[in-house]
Amino acid sequence: MSDLTNRQLKLAARPVGLPKPSDFTLETAPVRAPGEGEVVVKAIYASLDPAMRGWMSDARSYLPPVGLGEVMRALVAGRVVESRHPALKPGDYVTGSTGLQEYAVVDGAQLTKVDVRAAPLAKHMGVLGMPGLTAYFGLLDVGALKEGETVVISGAAGAVGTVAGQIAKIMGCRVVGIAGGPDKCRFVVDELGFDACIDYRAEDVHKRLRELCPGRIDVYFDNVGGDILDAALANLNRNGRVVLCGAISQYNATEGVKGPKNYLSLLVNRGRMQGFIVFDFMARYPEAITRMAGWLEEGRLKGREDIAEGGLEAYCDVFARLFSGGNTGKLILRIADDEPA
Repeated sequence: MSDLTNRQLKLAARPVGLPKPSDFTLETAPVRAPGEGEVVVKAIYASLDPAMRGWMSDARSYLPPVGLGEVMRALVAGRVVESRHPALKPGDYVTGSTGLQEYAVVDGAQLTKVDVRAAPLAKHMGVLGMPGLTAYFGLLDVGALKEGETVVISGAAGAVGTVAGQIAKIMGCRVVGIAGGPDKCRFVVDELGFDACIDYRAEDVHKRLRELCPGRIDVYFDNVGGDILDAALANLNRNGRVVLCGAISQYNATEGVKGPKNYLSLLVNRGRMQGFIVFDFMARYPEAITRMAGWLEEGRLKGREDIAEGGLEAYCDVFARLFSGGNTGKLILRIADDEPA
């Protein structure tokens, strides 16, 4: 590996508000040879997720923060180029948390081998990857979804929201999405099969929820927090469940997080609001992937990947799309053009 040079995007400062290029440094280093049990992975795609903003902050969370001077944490899909792990060989495609760098030398046990014959590599970053798993367990386990219920999904055109709404339809539910702009609303209704979608930029969300959910909301899958969470709480049904997946409207707040004002709806309606982290269900990932892959093959589940070009240099600009509504589906940054044909 002495002939390979790695480029790494490292966190240089704790961002205030939206991350900017000066919060990172791009450094080079030689790629060392793998030790026993290790592999060298060439990154092809990096997953861009709202959770990354939390990892940049020096605050208590479900994972320790990325340290200053460390490679920025990211889930990556790539190709094994050298291996000293018995279960992985050069040419295998894998996913794992190898960070924003062109090459990574990692313990092979930390990687997941993926079948690119069953689905393109990018699908393993989206519908068959962490977003799909998050939607699956969030709805079916945390949300305790039942056939015939009314489900509302915020961030409906995002990586998790697109899958969550489709799973709810597969389970026989009525599904209302909330998204930003007419194009995204048309996409989730016309292409993904949602029953309706509210454009939060142009419509009164509270009023439209009342109109579209006359029997009120049984499960609200929250990806955004803020005012939209309040509107959903105000329209919650008896024994309704609120699944706290994310709060993208709050991640770059500089004056403190805005909490829900309508939380007493949980008391009045005997409701439940529960947060979760997809890693809690790691032992059951194969179950979920097998089931969703079946739906994908049957055409009942679709995945949409929004693949951005530009490599590591483009990270900040592309990452910002998550907070401006500039992406539809799973946002992915291409690190190298090396996907199998």
